[in-house]
Amino acid sequence: MTQRLHLVFGGELVDPQKTEFRDLNDIHVVGMFPDYASAYDAWKAEAQRTVDNAHMRYFITHLHRLLDEATPASPTQALGG
Repeated sequence: MTQRLHLVFGGELVDPQKTEFRDLNDIHVVGMFPDYASAYDAWKAEAQRTVDNAHMRYFITHLHRLLDEATPASPTQALGG
């Protein structure tokens, strides 16, 4: 069975319309999860906890895609493009 590792992390953004963090030393790593469903639950809990701060964002990163070079990345994964 293939592992589908997911990382949930977040922090305060410089601009809520972009993905540049205000302080890289202050990024909150929620954890690594074995499937999307559990990562989503953790992401949702943190997003709801910080809903009053419009600059605070949490993300789910599909680590298994980074480990499998044969799987093409989607356009939303390319932060610079």
